[in-house]
Amino acid sequence: MIIVTGGAGFIGSNIVKQLNNKGRNDILIVDDLTDGRKIRNIEMLDFADYIDYEEFDIAVEQNTFDCGPIEVVFHEGACADTMNYDGRYMMKNNYEGSKNLFHYCQERRVPFIYASSASTYGHGTNGFREDPVCEQALNPYAYSKLLFDRYVAKFRNHLQLQSQCVGLRYFNVFGPNETHKDKMASLVRQMYYKLMETGEITLFKGIDGYGDGEQTRDFIYVNDVVNVNFYFWEHPEISGVFNCGTGHAHTFNEFMKAVISFAGKGEIRYIDFPEVLKGKYQSYTQADTTKLLAAGYDKGFTPLEKAVHEYCALLRDNEGYVK
Repeated sequence: MIIVTGGAGFIGSNIVKQLNNKGRNDILIVDDLTDGRKIRNIEMLDFADYIDYEEFDIAVEQNTFDCGPIEVVFHEGACADTMNYDGRYMMKNNYEGSKNLFHYCQERRVPFIYASSASTYGHGTNGFREDPVCEQALNPYAYSKLLFDRYVAKFRNHLQLQSQCVGLRYFNVFGPNETHKDKMASLVRQMYYKLMETGEITLFKGIDGYGDGEQTRDFIYVNDVVNVNFYFWEHPEISGVFNCGTGHAHTFNEFMKAVISFAGKGEIRYIDFPEVLKGKYQSYTQADTTKLLAAGYDKGFTPLEKAVHEYCALLRDNEGYVK
């Protein structure tokens, strides 16, 4: 059995889809479908069973969960809202739940590949490499991810891991099946329909020394994120925390011009930077992929414009869902 927590969410459902493409359907999806829109992400997928995350978490914590032999756990389940400042909820959901599942997998020698985040680098003042000197949490979400990375590192550094444990620090992921994320969805999802309706895309004016729309991010297509997950699944001898980004930064202007080029129309209008985001916003991210490439990853990354155009076609033809 393959377990995918957050399997009805954005990245998780894409993992399940690619598992199906590999001929695998012995999959247990773990998620919270309080937001029923996520059902659309999985209704056409083939999997063995579904279990609610709270029920699963309790069973794992109490050591009573049993679904037979487990080949690998892809742990994508988390509250990913960077604007949620309920630290108690964030730590219970993202940190405590992840610890329980980590120990469950270690005791059974099950490979455990989990979602970390590039938000653990904060403003990126000291760079974006997998090194404590670069780490900084600007919000409870980032802290929950960073603390779990550090928790796992204690076991790894003292050679106490019983089986593979890989954390992937996702940079700015975009692609199909993110409709339910609302304001946390990528700008492609948010701005494609705005462009179709109004003929324009809005971006923030310059801040932190950047020109209008010139803030930069390491945008990575979700298909490439799945490829990185599968690479480590195929190499159970490798453990550690690795950046999951392309290693190239693009401006928001470039990102949105790819949407405009697909649509064949439109312009960009710049709006004032929100006060609520000042001091909490990453104006620049770029993954240092040295460690990832040294681990042998060689599948490359989809060029930005090609990925944006592919996703826009799904937004046009299938409401942004994978086919």
